[in-house]
Order: sequence, then C-alpha cells, then structure tokens
Amino acid sequence: MAVTSRCRLTKGYDASLLACLRRRRFRVVWSFVYLALRRSLELVLLCFRSAEAKEIEILVLRHELAVLRRQHPRPCLQAKDRALLAALSRLLPRARWSVFLVRPETLLRWHRCLVAGAWTYPHRQPGRLPLDGDLQQLIVRLATENPRWGYQRIHGELLRLGVRVSASAIRRVLRAHGLDPAPRGVPRRGWRSFLRQQAAGIVACDFFTIDTVWLRRLYVLFFMELDTRRVHLAGVTANPDGRWVTQQARNLLLVQGEQGRQVRFVLRDRDTKFSRAFDDVFRSEGCEVLVTPVRAPRANAYAERWVRTVRAECLDWLLIVGRNHLEKVMRIFVEHYNRYRPHRALQLKAPDPATGLTIVGENRQGSVRRRDLLGGLLHEYRRAA
Repeated sequence: MAVTSRCRLTKGYDASLLACLRRRRFRVVWSFVYLALRRSLELVLLCFRSAEAKEIEILVLRHELAVLRRQHPRPCLQAKDRALLAALSRLLPRARWSVFLVRPETLLRWHRCLVAGAWTYPHRQPGRLPLDGDLQQLIVRLATENPRWGYQRIHGELLRLGVRVSASAIRRVLRAHGLDPAPRGVPRRGWRSFLRQQAAGIVACDFFTIDTVWLRRLYVLFFMELDTRRVHLAGVTANPDGRWVTQQARNLLLVQGEQGRQVRFVLRDRDTKFSRAFDDVFRSEGCEVLVTPVRAPRANAYAERWVRTVRAECLDWLLIVGRNHLEKVMRIFVEHYNRYRPHRALQLKAPDPATGLTIVGENRQGSVRRRDLLGGLLHEYRRAA
C-alpha cells in the first residue's frame, strides 16, 4: 500500500512524540465529527427546499468554485477536509469525481492514508537502546569535573564503577552536550620497538625537576616497571649525588626482591647523576644496564610519558613550597596512579588495584561517591555501599 511520507508513521517514537501524535489524531477525529454533523444538518434543511432553489444554489456554488480555482489553483486543505472529501468520494461514481478540487488519484491516496493510519502501530526502532538519563548525567558529570579527561579515561572510570557502556556511546553523549570528547587529543598508540615487545623485567628510570616558590630546584627520581606500568618513587632531593642515587637503586632491588620480581634490564639516559656505582648495583644482581643514545628521549619513552602525566595532572596545578611538600604530593599521586588510575595499555585497569575493591553489578544501583585528593585536584569515584 503506497503511503506518502507525510502520512507514513515512522518507527522509533518516544513517549512525548507518541502522546503528541495521539492528541493530534484526537483533534482531527472531533473536527471530522463536527463537520459531518454540520453537513448532516444542512442536508436535512435541503430536504425542505424546492428543486428550483436547489438548482439555483448549485449554479451559484459552481460559479464561486470556478472563481476560487482561478485565484487559487492549489488550495490548502486541512486534515478534516481531506477526510470528508475522501469519504464523499465513495458515495459518488468515479465519472462524477471531476467536481472535486483535486484529481482522482489524490482522493484515492487520501483514502489509503486513512486506512493506513487506522491499522498502523508504532514500532520500536531496532538497534541499541539509548542511554538512560542518569547514566548520561554521570558521564557529563565526570567530564565537567575533570576537564582534562577524554572519553577513554571516562570509559575506564565507568568500568571501575560497574557501568558497562561503550566508548563510542560516551563520545556521542559528550558531543551531544557540547563537550569535547578528547580535550588534549588522543595519544598515539604503541611503538614497535624492542622495549614494548620485551617489557617484562625492564625497569626504566629517570629524573625530572621542580622549582619551588622560593626558586629552589628539586630533583625527583622514579623507577617504572614497563610491563605493569607500576611506578616506584625513589625520592626527592636537592643534591642528587652519586651516593644518594646508588642507595635508591639498592632500595628498589630490595622492594623487588620482597615482591618476588626480578629485574632483567635497567633503562636510563646518559645523565651524569647515574654513576658507575649505580650501574654496579644492578649488575651485581645479574641485570643489564641499557643506556639510551644521545638526545633520544623516545628511547626512554615510557618514563618521559609518565613525566608528562605527572606534570599535566598534578604538578602544573600546584605551587610547591619545599622538599617535604613535594615528597608528600608525589607519594599521593604515585599511590593514586598505581592503585586507581586506569591505563589503556592495561585494558583500562590500574597497575596495582587496591585490595578489597568490589565492583557493583551491571544494574548500576547506588549513588556514586567522590573522594578528593590534593584539595580536589584528583578525584576518585566509588559506588556507595
């Protein structure tokens, strides 16, 4: 049955659109009933008129119709007009349909529309159901409270909260609310290098500096396990001499031995603060020290990327007073990084998840609680008990 696009019922009505359609049909039905009653009363009155009066009135109406057709070749008809004309067309033979304003094909099409509207019901649109309002509000909340987070980071946070939703759906929700899905751009994935293929047992180390409010420079030494992305904060000092750096190497091997992990390779740059004694500590445990080429930061890319992360998410937003302040801030961030922050290389999991962490089921029941770290600079979200 051919139906015009204006009369065809589309699929996927929501509640508001369906209610509006029902109200519109209700008004059209009552308008048609009123018009039919009015025409019936006029027909009753015509029965009491003489034949001559009827003939004269028909001639006047035909002349007025001819005048209107000259002025308005294509009149605008309402839904009740179409319904009445379509019903009256069934009472006249087709040879007399020339009296109507429209063509016979149009009358047939209007009648088919009436039949289709009476027997057509709305259907649910196939495909995935849209996200509910609460989940969209949660996604927007995470994005607005953390403007540096992209949709992939939000995806990881939602997985920790027991919410199963695709990353593409999060991106669509953010764009629908006028938010940028990737504020700082999506980092490029993976390097095809020996370090990525042989990450197990490789520890990268590096220094980075921070200037305090008193213009005093402090040095931070850290180690990173490339396979788990776990970061070990070695220490913070203003004078990183060879003795201090060597002692931090011994401390790292002691921690690795307690955890039952073996270091096979140590990756470092050509900084003079890494003395020969520093290398001898690792060689005594059967480790091989790998030294990067000159001015090749990508050779130690994981450590350089972590420096960018700690600056962008923490240190660039704080004023450091002294060494104790910086050490406290770094320990809080490293714990947050190791036990909470999701990583794309780890399937959006943390390097060392907190023990005893339970994830609520996929029913998404319960409110979401936020825990602030460093005065609200870092946020951690958990389901309320």
